[in-house]
Amino acid sequence: MKLKDLYGASAGKAAFSRRIEQLSAQYEKLTGKKPECFYSSSGRAEICGNHTDHNHGKVLVAAISCDVLAAVGKTDDGTITVHSLGFPPFSLNIADLAVNKEEYGKSVALARGVVKGFKDRGYAVGGFTAVTESTIFRGAGVSSSAAFELLMAEILNDLYCGGRVGKVEKAIVSQYAENEYFGKPCGLLDQSGISLGGINEIDFKDPESPEIRSLAAPEGYTLVITNTGGSHAALTEHYAAIKTEMHDVANCFKKQYLREVAPDEFYAAIPALRKKVSERAILRACHFYEENERVERAAAALKSGNTAEFLSAVEESGKSSLNCLQNCFVPGSCEQPVTLAIHISDRIIKDGAVRVHGGGFAGTILAYLADAEVENYVGQMSGIFGKENVFTANVRKPGAVRIDPDELLK
Repeated sequence: MKLKDLYGASAGKAAFSRRIEQLSAQYEKLTGKKPECFYSSSGRAEICGNHTDHNHGKVLVAAISCDVLAAVGKTDDGTITVHSLGFPPFSLNIADLAVNKEEYGKSVALARGVVKGFKDRGYAVGGFTAVTESTIFRGAGVSSSAAFELLMAEILNDLYCGGRVGKVEKAIVSQYAENEYFGKPCGLLDQSGISLGGINEIDFKDPESPEIRSLAAPEGYTLVITNTGGSHAALTEHYAAIKTEMHDVANCFKKQYLREVAPDEFYAAIPALRKKVSERAILRACHFYEENERVERAAAALKSGNTAEFLSAVEESGKSSLNCLQNCFVPGSCEQPVTLAIHISDRIIKDGAVRVHGGGFAGTILAYLADAEVENYVGQMSGIFGKENVFTANVRKPGAVRIDPDELLK
């Protein structure tokens, strides 16, 4: 593994070295020992397939070059202790794995849930101390929570399971932790995107055994993610309403998930559905079916090298999220930075596409644009949203992985 595999061709050894030195120094200060090993867990970019995973739909997702790094040492006291730079530390006993609603929304809940998921599946677990540091926008739609879950899962997998836990299984355990312990009803997109690494088309018709197809990113184009402000942390209610309303529509057909209802059957039933559910719920169901088709188009275009068709599908995905899914701003709110960022992006970008990124309602947008346009785009978006909030990303092949800093710095 090379440093460029994690952070792209322009990866700076000096910056990575500083991060490792900072983590090592803090670990030694806290424990009196040097760290035994290091791990990296990436962020993710949802390229197409907005809010389809929780109804067993299709997605196009990539692991990207922002990450959470960890310096780790194994312990024999049955305690997991995590010190995240800039945040309060936490400890948990691996014998105490009951769901605690007071921990909803907190990192300790994610760690506790991952341990429980491993134990329930018959895997060994144990204690460790970790010091972490992250370049992932927190609570902004780049999956900081999923990155942390997969970090915990890979540490346990490496230290106690001999690397036997597969990528899909780690993703499923991590989703379980977020659903049951963290209190967020997410699907499997975030966790799968990080765990698998690279760029993948995923069909969640059977979430326990999703169909996965690895793809190559288009050459000559760059991902740019802009954090428009606001956090997802207080938006679970709005996020959950999308999943609930899609389920409500499926329930009208005596099914639990929209994927179980044929598209033609749904569209034929719209007159009757208007008497049973809201028009917003119907529009969100329309988005689900049409988004699945867009994922197929985007993936096929990547496979055939038709970049224009790929970008068209991504752009249409963004328009559908705005008009049908309606997750670009909080209902009734005058604060609409995501919508503003998309509108400004559409004015700037000549060769590319832009869309809301992730759960929506606040946080990030994603632009896929020609390399020649990146400097101008980043400059203009930085002038509006701040230089620190505009991130140029690379698709990275390793998702959550143990790393050897000395080898990477050669």
